[in-house]
Amino acid sequence: MKKFPFIMGIFLIVFLTAGITTIALTFGDEKVESLAPVEKTEHAEFQKLYDTYDTLKKNFYKDVDDNELVDGAINGMIQALDDPYSTYMDEEEAKSFNESISSSFEGIGAEIQEHDKQIMVVSPIKGAPAEKAGVKPNDIILSVDGDSLEGLSSTEAVMKIRGKKGTKVELMISRGTSEPLKVTIVRDTIPIETVYAELLPSKIAKIQVTSFSDNTTEELKTALSEMEEKGMKGVILDLRGNPGGLLSKAQEIASIFVPKGENIYQVENRAGQKEITKSDNKTVFDKPVVVLIDGGSASASEIVAAAVSESADIQLVGEKSFGKGTVQTADEYDDGSNFKFTAYKWLTPDGNWIHGKGIEPDVKVSLPKYASLAYISPDKKMKESDTSTEIKTAEQMLEATGFDPGKVDGFYDEATKTAVSDLQKEKKLEVTGVLEGETTIALMEMLREKILANDTQVKKAESILEKEIN
Repeated sequence: MKKFPFIMGIFLIVFLTAGITTIALTFGDEKVESLAPVEKTEHAEFQKLYDTYDTLKKNFYKDVDDNELVDGAINGMIQALDDPYSTYMDEEEAKSFNESISSSFEGIGAEIQEHDKQIMVVSPIKGAPAEKAGVKPNDIILSVDGDSLEGLSSTEAVMKIRGKKGTKVELMISRGTSEPLKVTIVRDTIPIETVYAELLPSKIAKIQVTSFSDNTTEELKTALSEMEEKGMKGVILDLRGNPGGLLSKAQEIASIFVPKGENIYQVENRAGQKEITKSDNKTVFDKPVVVLIDGGSASASEIVAAAVSESADIQLVGEKSFGKGTVQTADEYDDGSNFKFTAYKWLTPDGNWIHGKGIEPDVKVSLPKYASLAYISPDKKMKESDTSTEIKTAEQMLEATGFDPGKVDGFYDEATKTAVSDLQKEKKLEVTGVLEGETTIALMEMLREKILANDTQVKKAESILEKEIN
C-alpha cells in the first residue's frame, strides 16, 4: 500500500452523486466449489478470521463474493476502533472522496461525521443546496427518503444521500429539542471555489474561506491582492462554517499571518512524541486582522484560528469552534480503495489539545435568534385555522422580515394570513394568504438577506478593526 499526505477535516464526505456500482451478492443454484484454505501468515491472531472465511466460502447456503467478505472484514476492524474519523472506502468511494477535495462535484453540499452513533452535520457548504435549504451545523440526519440512518457509518449515509444533479432527496432532521424536520433538497453542482472576498464600505475586506482544498492558498493570496488594489485597510478572515480540509493548506494559510519561526501547530503520536511545525513565511501580512469562528469551524480551520491567536495575537470573534483535535492519514490499496485512520493528536502552538472542547473566541458574539430558525418545506401548505410548530416558525420569520403576523403562537389566524398576503404583494406573487411553494421560498430568502445585512459577528469584527486602524 502507499500513503496519502495527511488529510485534515471532518471526513470530507460531501454528499456526492458520482455513479456508484455496489457489489451485489450472487443468488443462484450453482454448487459452491471447493477452495483451498486461505494461506496463513505469521499473524496467529488472524487464525479465527481465516477459519471463518474458509467456512463461509465452503458452507454458506448461498454463493458469497470474495471482495465483499474482505471489505466486510476491513470494515469490521475499522469500526472496532470506535473512532468516527476512521473509515474504509472502496475504490469508488475513495475516488469520490478525492474529488470532493480537488475538483467540482454534485450533491447537496454538507460535511458530516458520525457522532454518538448518529449522522451529524458539521457544516453546510456556502451557497450549496444544503445551506439554501436551511441545514445547519449539529443537525442530526435521522433518515434519507424514509430510510433510517441509525447505526450506519458516514460512508454508508453518503451512499444513501448522493444522487444525480436535479434530483430530490428528502432528509428527516433533528435539531435540538424541536420536532424532527422534513427537508427536501434538490441536488446540484457544488462549486469548487473556496474563497469569497468583498470590500466593505469601511475599506475592511471580509474574506470567507469555506474549506481547505488544493487551490485555497492561491485563491486567498489572489483575494488579498485584489483587496489591496482596492485600498483594503484590514481583513476579517471568516472561518465560520469551515469544516476543514487539507492540513498542508491550513499550514500555508496560517503562515500568511504568523511571523516566521513562530509555531503553527504540533502533532503528538501515541508515544507522546511531539513534532512542531513553524511558519516559514518570510513576509508576514502587515494589516490588522480579526478571525471569525463558530460551531461549524472545525479541524483545519481550528488549526488556523489557534495559530493566529496564539502566535500572532490576532483576535477571534464569534462562538466556540467545533473541537476536532486529531489528524487522519490514509493508506491506499493497489485496487484504489483505501482506509483512513486517526494517527495523531494535533495541539495548538502553546500545546493545548482542543479535541471535544473547541476554541473559545476572545470576543463572544452570537447571531440574532432569527438566524437559527428552522427550515420550512415549500411543499408544505399552511393556511388559516391550521396549527403547527412550522406555523410558529413561519410567524417568527414574518416578524423578523417586517410583516406583522400578530401573536406568534403557531396558530394561523387572520393576522398571519394578512402578513402572508402582504409578503405576496411585495414579491409580486399571487395573493392567496396561503403559505406554500414560491411564497415560502420568498420568505426564507428575505430572512437570509436579513441575516446577511445584520451579521452581528461581522459588525463586531469590523468595529474592532476600525479602532486598530484609527
